[in-house]
Amino acid sequence: MKVVTKIFLVVSLATCIIFLSIYQPEYFCGLEYDVRVINGFTNNSSLPLVIWCSSNNDDLGGRALQEGDDFGWRLKTNFWGTTHFLCTMKWDAVRRKFDAFKVPRDVQRCSLFRKCSWLVREDGFYFSNDEVNWKKDFSWL
Repeated sequence: MKVVTKIFLVVSLATCIIFLSIYQPEYFCGLEYDVRVINGFTNNSSLPLVIWCSSNNDDLGGRALQEGDDFGWRLKTNFWGTTHFLCTMKWDAVRRKFDAFKVPRDVQRCSLFRKCSWLVREDGFYFSNDEVNWKKDFSWL
């Protein structure tokens, strides 16, 4: 292989790495995000909301959240852009799995502050990136 071809390949690879790190840092650098799940139920003090969250690399364990309690963690996205945290929620006899964090969906909607918050209520799961404006994402069933 000619020296010129080798130089061209090295420069091309360096250009791609620089481009990715500038224009898509969530996939390249491993940005940190804060994820929080809040029990927004009312009048359920005797019946906790049970949550268990994990990813391919981390098992965050289970928690029983009373009314108003929360469970939060900080994560760092991986190089491949495949970071995914799945949570299972249980309330009485109802059980629901949901993606608490998934790179393709959340890198943009978790805003500049990299905050992904979930408020779980009797009628469903609400998302917010500022904990002021909540939008219903889905129902229990």
